[in-house]
Amino acid sequence: ISLTGNLKSALAVRSDVVLNVGVEEEACPNGLAPTASTTATLAMGDALAVALLKKRKFGREDFAMLHPGGALGRRLHLQVEDVMFSGDKMPVIHQNASLHEAIVEMTGKRFGCTCVVNDDGILQGIITDGDLRRLLEKSSDISNITAAEAMTRNPKTVESSAMATEPLQVMENFNILQIVVVDKKGRPVGMIHLHDLLEAGVV
Repeated sequence: ISLTGNLKSALAVRSDVVLNVGVEEEACPNGLAPTASTTATLAMGDALAVALLKKRKFGREDFAMLHPGGALGRRLHLQVEDVMFSGDKMPVIHQNASLHEAIVEMTGKRFGCTCVVNDDGILQGIITDGDLRRLLEKSSDISNITAAEAMTRNPKTVESSAMATEPLQVMENFNILQIVVVDKKGRPVGMIHLHDLLEAGVV
């Protein structure tokens, strides 16, 4: 089986099957360097590969098994819980906490944000560096403001069992750098930053 643009070539006449990838003319202004024909050959190769994938019912799991160390394999294997920060590394404050406590938590955990929870530990909102800047633009005296008053409600979240590509998609869609990881009851259990996904090779 041959791929050729010359059906009268020695290769073509000695082949049982000839896949014609010939072009009317090359993109090269001199008509010499193979340019358009190389693209046609690449397209035919891709078409053959896709046809074989479908014929063999080759799925995402098969790809991940054969390429576990590559970027595509990691995108298929890694879950959020594999790359998130949790436990003591996660910034969390109560909704009645002062803004000073929020700043201390944000500074200490180095995420540039903090989760805000209620008495049951359910996520109520998030305070980011941007929220603090907007507060300071409105008033220079923020000493009496609570976390509940300063937070952004209904922040974007993802569950720990989700694939690591899911928070990446959310970050890209909403132009954010971090996302809160919650359990099925809505309690924050982790935090994931874009840098974590970069280091894990998901991006």
